[in-house]
Amino acid sequence: MDKTQQLEKLNHKRQKCIVYTRVMGYHRPVESFNVGKIGEHKQRKQFIESKNCL
Repeated sequence: MDKTQQLEKLNHKRQKCIVYTRVMGYHRPVESFNVGKIGEHKQRKQFIESKNCL
C-alpha cells in the first residue's frame, strides 16, 4: 500500500488544523485574514534566536 492509499484510508480521522499568529498584541487565526494579509503571512520568515550571544 503506497502513501496515497494510506492517507485516503485514514482521511476520516483527519481534522482541520487552525494556525494562530500574534497580531497587535493578541492571537488571531490566520484563516480570518483577508487575501493580502494571508499573502503577507506566507512570506514571513521564522526567526530562530541564537543561544550564543556575543
